[in-house]
Amino acid sequence: MHFSRLIQDSLVLSLGLASLAAAMPNQLVSRQSTWNPPSNLVTPLQQVWDHQVATYSNALGFRNYGYDQVMANGGYLNFCVRWDSSQNLSEAQRALFQTAIQRSVKKWTDWLVGFDGFPYSSVPVKIVGYAVRNTGQLQGSMSGYDVYTTKDSGGIPECDPRCGRFFHQDGNYNSCPGGASRHYDMSLWLTDGFGGGAGGDWGQRIGTEYFLGLLNSDNIHILLHEIGHSFALDDFYDWTPSGVSNFIMLAGSSTVITDFDGWMLRDWWRHLKTRYNLGTPVTTTRTTTRTTTPAATTTPARTTTTTARATTTGSSGGSGSPLWGQCGGANWTGPTTCAQGTCTYSNPYYSQCL
Repeated sequence: MHFSRLIQDSLVLSLGLASLAAAMPNQLVSRQSTWNPPSNLVTPLQQVWDHQVATYSNALGFRNYGYDQVMANGGYLNFCVRWDSSQNLSEAQRALFQTAIQRSVKKWTDWLVGFDGFPYSSVPVKIVGYAVRNTGQLQGSMSGYDVYTTKDSGGIPECDPRCGRFFHQDGNYNSCPGGASRHYDMSLWLTDGFGGGAGGDWGQRIGTEYFLGLLNSDNIHILLHEIGHSFALDDFYDWTPSGVSNFIMLAGSSTVITDFDGWMLRDWWRHLKTRYNLGTPVTTTRTTTRTTTPAATTTPARTTTTTARATTTGSSGGSGSPLWGQCGGANWTGPTTCAQGTCTYSNPYYSQCL
């Protein structure tokens, strides 16, 4: 059974952070090759790890974290953009999308480079496709991209499931029109009017307006937060580890990845690395020459038996799920009402109390 971490982050991510951004320095990665976190972080890191193992479903058995995706590919990540928007998208904007996603992923993966057997010197990112309401929204040349007009069961543009790792965690992309080289590991789902964000092994979801407004920013903090979820990092809605109160995974407290965030990422890697056949560290290279499929591909609305489960913070009571808790989705057997908030559809696999 698939396990999908989907966390709906409140608007607190967007509130009161402008002043923080001005006051905080750019990220400085602590280049260490072994597990030796600063003494003040040892206790809160252990608290976080214990909490994750206790609250995640099959934390160390699940195999679609961002680490798994990087390792399965041999050191890179493919993205597909879900353009859930009425706006047109220019060729120049799409070039900035590539840069922004690469920059954001790099801020996380730099914490892994050179650490505890991580075998790659970089993790290149490539956008391989766009899913749109209609192909006329994509202005200029679309050479090198797959274009999908596929819709999910909610009628929202969706990158073709036949090419998505979430749907094919065994690595079999025989049904993908472009084959394995055209698969995508994560979706960046951009939605008009969407507040806050969501993230999991499937990718990230943030607001269209927010993303477009920060394309040239060094730290797109909501995207960074959601990428953290894609790499298994938890949310902190109902508790805070001892002695730390300012880190990007604590929504609304930081606009940058901090040492605590970086060491949480490293903690996952050191616990997961034994599942990989690690060899000599290599320099990651990525060719840009590839065979492309036709610029516009239309596939029918999908019917799938793929199942997913989601973890949320908090616990479910007899009167319904708590605020931010899951309240629906494929194979969900828990509460379908909310003790706080309204049960809100996010995708076929997940509805949440907001």
